[in-house]
Amino acid sequence: MAGKLRERPFEGTLAGALAGKPDSNPTFYWLGQAGFVVDIAGRRLVIDPYLSDSLAMKYRGTRYPHQRMMPPPIEPAELIGVDYALCTHAHTDHMDPGTLPALFAANPAATLIAPRAVRAAALERSGLPESRIRFVDAGEALDLGDDLRVIPTRAAHETIERDMHGNHRFLGFLIKGPDVTLWHSGDTIPFDGQVEEVSPHRPDIALLPVNGRRPELSSQGVPGNLTLSEAVELTRAIGASSMIAHHYGLFDFNTIEPELIDSMAQSANDINLCRARQAIAFEWALT
Repeated sequence: MAGKLRERPFEGTLAGALAGKPDSNPTFYWLGQAGFVVDIAGRRLVIDPYLSDSLAMKYRGTRYPHQRMMPPPIEPAELIGVDYALCTHAHTDHMDPGTLPALFAANPAATLIAPRAVRAAALERSGLPESRIRFVDAGEALDLGDDLRVIPTRAAHETIERDMHGNHRFLGFLIKGPDVTLWHSGDTIPFDGQVEEVSPHRPDIALLPVNGRRPELSSQGVPGNLTLSEAVELTRAIGASSMIAHHYGLFDFNTIEPELIDSMAQSANDINLCRARQAIAFEWALT
Protein backbone atom coordinates (compact mmCIF):
# COMPACT_ATOMS: atom_id res chain seq x y z
CA MET A 1 0.00 0.00 0.00
CA ALA A 2 1.31 3.44 -0.93
CA GLY A 3 1.98 6.15 1.58
CA LYS A 4 2.89 9.80 1.83
CA LEU A 5 5.24 11.73 4.09
CA ARG A 6 3.56 14.68 5.75
CA GLU A 7 4.66 17.30 8.27
CA ARG A 8 2.81 17.74 11.55
CA PRO A 9 3.81 20.66 13.78
CA PHE A 10 3.56 20.00 17.48
CA GLU A 11 3.27 22.40 20.39
CA GLY A 12 5.42 22.35 23.48
CA THR A 13 8.70 20.55 23.90
CA LEU A 14 10.08 17.52 22.13
CA ALA A 15 10.25 15.79 25.51
CA GLY A 16 6.51 16.33 25.82
CA ALA A 17 5.89 14.99 22.32
CA LEU A 18 7.86 11.83 23.17
CA ALA A 19 6.41 11.34 26.65
CA GLY A 20 3.94 8.65 25.62
CA LYS A 21 4.31 5.39 23.76
CA PRO A 22 5.71 5.40 20.22
CA ASP A 23 3.28 6.79 17.65
CA SER A 24 1.09 4.22 15.95
CA ASN A 25 1.97 5.69 12.53
CA PRO A 26 5.65 5.70 11.53
CA THR A 27 6.85 9.09 12.80
CA PHE A 28 10.23 10.84 12.74
CA TYR A 29 11.57 13.72 14.84
CA TRP A 30 14.78 15.65 14.15
CA LEU A 31 17.36 16.02 16.91
CA GLY A 32 19.66 18.28 14.89
CA GLN A 33 22.62 17.39 12.64
CA ALA A 34 22.08 13.75 11.58
CA GLY A 35 20.05 12.79 14.66
CA PHE A 36 16.51 11.43 14.51
CA VAL A 37 13.96 9.71 16.71
CA VAL A 38 12.12 7.07 14.69
CA ASP A 39 8.88 5.56 15.98
CA ILE A 40 8.13 2.52 13.84
CA ALA A 41 6.45 -0.87 14.35
CA GLY A 42 5.72 -0.02 17.97
CA ARG A 43 9.40 0.59 18.72
CA ARG A 44 11.42 3.75 19.30
CA LEU A 45 14.80 4.05 17.61
CA VAL A 46 17.25 6.91 18.02
CA ILE A 47 19.82 7.51 15.30
CA ASP A 48 23.07 9.50 15.79
CA PRO A 49 21.96 11.69 18.72
CA TYR A 50 24.28 14.63 19.44
CA LEU A 51 22.70 16.48 22.37
CA SER A 52 25.70 17.93 24.20
CA ASP A 53 28.54 20.39 23.68
CA SER A 54 31.26 17.74 23.52
CA LEU A 55 32.72 19.15 20.33
CA ALA A 56 32.69 22.75 21.57
CA MET A 57 34.71 21.65 24.58
CA LYS A 58 37.07 19.59 22.42
CA TYR A 59 37.73 22.34 19.86
CA ARG A 60 37.56 25.47 22.01
CA GLY A 61 40.04 28.07 20.78
CA THR A 62 40.72 26.33 17.47
CA ARG A 63 39.98 27.41 13.90
CA TYR A 64 36.68 25.51 13.98
CA PRO A 65 35.33 25.87 17.55
CA HIS A 66 32.13 23.86 16.90
CA GLN A 67 29.83 26.28 18.68
CA ARG A 68 26.18 25.32 18.35
CA MET A 69 23.96 27.40 16.11
CA MET A 70 20.88 25.80 17.73
CA PRO A 71 20.41 24.38 21.21
CA PRO A 72 19.68 20.69 21.75
CA PRO A 73 15.93 20.17 21.43
CA ILE A 74 15.91 17.71 24.33
CA GLU A 75 18.17 16.54 27.15
CA PRO A 76 19.60 13.02 26.71
CA ALA A 77 17.87 11.78 29.87
CA GLU A 78 14.52 13.03 28.51
CA LEU A 79 14.72 10.66 25.55
CA ILE A 80 12.61 7.90 27.05
CA GLY A 81 10.92 4.81 25.69
CA VAL A 82 13.96 4.05 23.52
CA ASP A 83 14.42 0.45 22.39
CA TYR A 84 17.47 0.90 20.16
CA ALA A 85 20.08 3.59 19.57
CA LEU A 86 21.91 3.40 16.24
CA CYS A 87 25.24 5.09 15.54
CA THR A 88 26.42 5.23 11.95
CA HIS A 89 30.09 5.90 12.76
CA ALA A 90 32.43 7.14 15.47
CA HIS A 91 32.61 10.89 14.76
CA THR A 92 31.49 12.66 17.91
CA ASP A 93 28.45 14.33 16.36
CA HIS A 94 27.17 10.81 15.62
CA MET A 95 28.52 8.79 18.57
CA ASP A 96 28.57 11.30 21.41
CA PRO A 97 30.07 10.53 24.84
CA GLY A 98 28.10 13.51 26.15
CA THR A 99 24.78 11.96 25.09
CA LEU A 100 24.92 8.18 25.09
CA PRO A 101 25.55 7.36 28.78
CA ALA A 102 22.62 9.49 29.99
CA LEU A 103 20.37 8.14 27.24
CA PHE A 104 21.12 4.55 28.21
CA ALA A 105 20.77 5.30 31.92
CA ALA A 106 17.25 6.57 31.18
CA ASN A 107 16.54 3.50 29.04
CA PRO A 108 18.09 0.53 30.89
CA ALA A 109 16.71 -2.01 28.43
CA ALA A 110 17.87 -0.20 25.30
CA THR A 111 20.45 -1.70 22.94
CA LEU A 112 23.13 0.10 20.96
CA ILE A 113 23.68 -0.85 17.31
CA ALA A 114 27.07 0.28 16.01
CA PRO A 115 29.68 -0.57 13.37
CA ARG A 116 31.92 -3.45 14.35
CA ALA A 117 34.88 -1.46 13.01
CA VAL A 118 34.51 1.10 15.83
CA ARG A 119 33.91 -1.38 18.65
CA ALA A 120 36.33 0.23 21.12
CA ALA A 121 34.82 3.70 20.66
CA ALA A 122 31.27 2.37 21.06
CA LEU A 123 32.12 0.63 24.32
CA GLU A 124 33.95 3.64 25.72
CA ARG A 125 31.51 6.34 24.71
CA SER A 126 28.31 4.50 25.58
CA GLY A 127 29.51 3.14 28.90
CA LEU A 128 27.62 -0.06 28.12
CA PRO A 129 28.70 -3.65 28.64
CA GLU A 130 29.22 -5.57 25.43
CA SER A 131 26.03 -7.54 26.14
CA ARG A 132 23.98 -4.41 25.37
CA ILE A 133 25.66 -3.65 22.04
CA ARG A 134 25.08 -5.31 18.69
CA PHE A 135 28.05 -4.79 16.40
CA VAL A 136 27.31 -4.98 12.70
CA ASP A 137 28.82 -4.53 9.27
CA ALA A 138 27.27 -3.69 5.92
CA GLY A 139 24.75 -6.30 4.77
CA GLU A 140 24.29 -7.97 8.17
CA ALA A 141 20.53 -7.71 8.68
CA LEU A 142 19.13 -7.53 12.20
CA ASP A 143 15.61 -8.79 12.89
CA LEU A 144 14.28 -6.76 15.80
CA GLY A 145 10.85 -8.40 16.02
CA ASP A 146 7.36 -7.06 15.33
CA ASP A 147 8.03 -6.81 11.59
CA LEU A 148 11.03 -4.55 12.16
CA ARG A 149 14.35 -5.10 10.41
CA VAL A 150 17.56 -3.05 10.24
CA ILE A 151 20.02 -3.57 7.38
CA PRO A 152 23.37 -1.73 7.52
CA THR A 153 24.64 -0.28 4.25
CA ARG A 154 28.04 1.06 3.24
CA ALA A 155 28.83 4.76 3.45
CA ALA A 156 31.73 6.82 2.08
CA HIS A 157 32.66 9.78 4.30
CA GLU A 158 34.41 10.96 1.93
CA THR A 159 35.93 7.55 1.24
CA ILE A 160 34.96 3.99 2.08
CA GLU A 161 37.18 2.93 4.98
CA ARG A 162 37.61 -0.50 6.54
CA ASP A 163 39.42 -1.83 9.56
CA MET A 164 42.08 -4.54 9.35
CA HIS A 165 39.34 -7.19 9.30
CA GLY A 166 37.44 -5.60 6.42
CA ASN A 167 34.64 -4.09 8.52
CA HIS A 168 33.33 -0.73 7.32
CA ARG A 169 33.97 2.31 9.53
CA PHE A 170 31.04 4.27 8.06
CA LEU A 171 27.55 2.82 7.73
CA GLY A 172 24.01 3.78 6.87
CA PHE A 173 20.89 1.97 8.03
CA LEU A 174 17.86 0.73 6.13
CA ILE A 175 14.97 0.45 8.57
CA LYS A 176 12.14 -1.73 7.30
CA GLY A 177 8.78 -1.70 9.08
CA PRO A 178 5.44 -3.21 8.03
CA ASP A 179 4.25 0.01 6.38
CA VAL A 180 7.38 1.92 5.35
CA THR A 181 11.09 1.53 4.63
CA LEU A 182 13.43 4.41 5.33
CA TRP A 183 17.12 4.78 4.66
CA HIS A 184 19.41 6.87 6.83
CA SER A 185 22.50 6.95 4.64
CA GLY A 186 24.92 7.98 7.37
CA ASP A 187 27.53 10.54 6.39
CA THR A 188 28.34 9.82 2.77
CA ILE A 189 29.11 11.02 -0.71
CA PRO A 190 28.07 9.18 -3.89
CA PHE A 191 30.12 6.08 -4.73
CA ASP A 192 30.05 3.22 -7.21
CA GLY A 193 27.58 0.53 -6.20
CA GLN A 194 25.64 2.71 -3.76
CA VAL A 195 22.41 2.79 -5.76
CA GLU A 196 22.62 -0.92 -6.55
CA GLU A 197 23.04 -1.69 -2.85
CA VAL A 198 20.06 0.34 -1.65
CA SER A 199 17.48 0.37 -4.43
CA PRO A 200 16.50 -3.35 -4.23
CA HIS A 201 15.11 -2.63 -0.75
CA ARG A 202 12.68 -0.10 -2.27
CA PRO A 203 13.01 2.61 0.37
CA ASP A 204 10.11 5.03 0.66
CA ILE A 205 12.03 7.77 2.48
CA ALA A 206 15.68 8.82 2.28
CA LEU A 207 17.22 10.71 5.21
CA LEU A 208 20.24 12.34 3.59
CA PRO A 209 22.98 14.79 4.70
CA VAL A 210 23.18 17.87 2.47
CA ASN A 211 26.02 19.99 3.90
CA GLY A 212 28.28 19.11 0.94
CA ARG A 213 32.06 19.09 1.08
CA ARG A 214 34.88 21.56 0.63
CA PRO A 215 38.60 20.90 0.15
CA GLU A 216 39.57 23.40 2.86
CA LEU A 217 37.56 21.41 5.40
CA SER A 218 38.60 17.97 4.17
CA SER A 219 42.24 19.00 4.41
CA GLN A 220 41.67 19.88 8.08
CA GLY A 221 40.14 16.49 8.90
CA VAL A 222 36.49 17.55 8.45
CA PRO A 223 35.15 15.20 5.75
CA GLY A 224 32.06 16.20 3.83
CA ASN A 225 28.84 14.75 2.55
CA LEU A 226 26.40 14.84 -0.33
CA THR A 227 25.61 18.18 -1.88
CA LEU A 228 21.93 19.07 -1.99
CA SER A 229 21.69 18.29 -5.70
CA GLU A 230 23.51 14.97 -5.22
CA ALA A 231 21.08 14.04 -2.45
CA VAL A 232 18.09 14.75 -4.69
CA GLU A 233 19.59 12.69 -7.53
CA LEU A 234 20.36 9.83 -5.13
CA THR A 235 16.77 9.87 -3.87
CA ARG A 236 15.55 9.56 -7.44
CA ALA A 237 18.07 6.84 -8.29
CA ILE A 238 17.05 4.58 -5.39
CA GLY A 239 13.36 5.06 -6.19
CA ALA A 240 12.36 6.78 -2.94
CA SER A 241 9.31 9.04 -3.11
CA SER A 242 10.37 11.29 -0.22
CA MET A 243 13.56 12.80 1.17
CA ILE A 244 14.33 14.55 4.45
CA ALA A 245 17.38 16.83 4.16
CA HIS A 246 19.50 17.08 7.31
CA HIS A 247 23.04 17.66 8.62
CA TYR A 248 22.81 21.44 8.46
CA GLY A 249 22.25 24.31 10.87
CA LEU A 250 24.48 23.13 13.72
CA PHE A 251 28.01 24.39 12.99
CA ASP A 252 28.47 27.60 11.03
CA PHE A 253 31.55 26.38 9.14
CA ASN A 254 29.85 23.22 7.85
CA THR A 255 26.25 23.88 6.87
CA ILE A 256 23.95 24.99 4.06
CA GLU A 257 21.41 27.79 4.02
CA PRO A 258 17.91 26.42 4.71
CA GLU A 259 16.52 28.67 1.97
CA LEU A 260 18.47 26.64 -0.58
CA ILE A 261 16.76 23.47 0.61
CA ASP A 262 13.36 25.17 0.45
CA SER A 263 14.08 26.38 -3.08
CA MET A 264 15.10 22.90 -4.18
CA ALA A 265 11.90 21.51 -2.66
CA GLN A 266 9.92 23.82 -4.94
CA SER A 267 11.74 22.75 -8.09
CA ALA A 268 12.18 19.02 -7.39
CA ASN A 269 8.47 18.32 -7.69
CA ASP A 270 8.89 14.66 -8.69
CA ILE A 271 9.87 13.82 -5.10
CA ASN A 272 8.54 15.03 -1.77
CA LEU A 273 11.53 16.95 -0.39
CA CYS A 274 11.30 18.11 3.22
CA ARG A 275 13.79 20.04 5.32
CA ALA A 276 14.42 18.60 8.77
CA ARG A 277 13.07 21.09 11.31
CA GLN A 278 12.50 21.23 15.02
CA ALA A 279 8.96 21.19 16.43
CA ILE A 280 7.90 19.15 13.37
CA ALA A 281 6.93 15.50 13.35
CA PHE A 282 7.22 13.75 10.00
CA GLU A 283 4.49 11.13 9.64
CA TRP A 284 4.14 8.37 7.06
CA ALA A 285 0.45 8.14 6.27
CA LEU A 286 -0.91 5.26 4.20
CA THR A 287 -2.97 6.32 1.20
